[in-house]
Order: sequence, then structure tokens, then C-alpha cells
Amino acid sequence: MEEQHNYIEINKALWDEKTQHHVSSAFYKMDDFLNGSSSLNLIELNLLGNVSGKSVLHLQCHFGQDTLSLARMGAKATGVDFSGEAIKKAIELNDQLGLDARFVCSDVYELPVNLQGQFDMVYTSYGVLGWLPDMKKWAGVVSHFLKPGGTFVLVEFHPVVWMFSNEFTEIQYSYFNREAIIETLTGTYADRDADIRKTEIGWNHDLSEVMQSLIDAGLNITTFREFDTSPYDCFRNTVEVSPGGFQIKGLEGKIPMVYALRASK
Repeated sequence: MEEQHNYIEINKALWDEKTQHHVSSAFYKMDDFLNGSSSLNLIELNLLGNVSGKSVLHLQCHFGQDTLSLARMGAKATGVDFSGEAIKKAIELNDQLGLDARFVCSDVYELPVNLQGQFDMVYTSYGVLGWLPDMKKWAGVVSHFLKPGGTFVLVEFHPVVWMFSNEFTEIQYSYFNREAIIETLTGTYADRDADIRKTEIGWNHDLSEVMQSLIDAGLNITTFREFDTSPYDCFRNTVEVSPGGFQIKGLEGKIPMVYALRASK
């Protein structure tokens, strides 16, 4: 399928456009962030631990809030994203805040060509894996950039969530990575009314696919957790069941929303 073959170009155009809307959206709380608030949630903070003085590679960093939050915590942080618009904004924010994070514009799979060195930690989170077709190749990149003894932290929306239709009224897609999911949607999770109508191409990755790919790449999974709430109100038909904890209305407590793992090399 021609669209699937060109998934990087199609998705890059989408994220270049999304960035402009996201930066100014209430969802990303930019004023709070500029005034010192961290964009990191407790789930990932607990797994990351003390990052002070550590080199951290943040994959698929969007416009850099998490990368910059890591820099504020004392990490030597490097953020990577394939969207030129996102990286441009990340560099601008880094300069505005007087931080020393680095940003690299690259597709994840091409990163070994575009970035040198290894890191104490590799981190990636929330809505990242679905844009990548090949988990084995992805896990190889993670392993490539981790120092021996280094730590990998992943926090991601649960593949069960991606089985449902956008309104969560029916199960529409397979739990397993059977085929590319090609949709043309309007708006964005951060701003439903945003004037965006573009095609996106994604894949659902079951837990065994993700974890076995990491194991095959030489990583040892030491922590794995599942959560019945999302810290982000980024889905349709949600209800806030606790401060900053969101579930799907009618499915409260019945499905996993997020999973997280920590692995070592």
C-alpha cells in the first residue's frame, strides 16, 4: 500500500501541523511549564528516579517539554523527534529557559546515523510506539544508544485502548499488530476544534511484541506495571475518577489505560 510505504512523510506532515496547535493549547499548560512546572507525571518520575548528572536520551520528544523537565532535574538531556517544527520549538524553549538540553531532528530508525554516543538512560512515553511499524528495529535502536548497565524507561498507552473506536463505543481494531491503521481525522487530542484534517498511519503493538523485542535486543525487564487511569485527558468519552486520573466512561476500572516498564542493559 503506497500510503503505508510513505508513512514517515504522511505522519511528519501531521505532526508539523499539530505542533503549532499544541504549543498554544490548554492541554500542554505552557504558562505553567514556563513558570517552572514539570511536564513529567508520577508514573515516569518513579521509574526514572534520580537523573541528576546522568545522560538521558528522550525518543519522540515532540516539542521538548519532558526533555526540558529532565534538564531541569539535572540530567544531560537529548531530545529526538522527526518533526522539524517540533524540534524548532524545543530549541526555542531551551534557549528561552536558559537550559542546556540538545535536540536532534531525526526519525527514530535513522537515529544511529544522526547521533553519536551512548547514554545512561533512554526514555520514551505516551503515544509513541503506535507511530512505528517495527518493534524489533525500535528495540535495536534503544539498545544501540544505551551504555552497558544503562536503564530504559517506557510509559505508554495500553494496546487495549487502541482496540476501540474513537468514541469507545465498540471494539474496532485487533489487539495484535495485524496491519497498519490508516485514518483521516479532524482536530487533535490537545484541541478537538483545531483546524487540522490529515491522514495518519499507525500500528497497535501488543505487550508481548514490545517486551519480547526489548528482551531480544539484550535488555532485562526489571519492572512492569499496568494502570487503570491515564494522567492525560486525551481520549474521547472520559471521566476524571481521581485528580489527574482519567478513565473511559462506562468502562471505569475495567480496562488498562497505561503501562510502564523499566529495563536494564
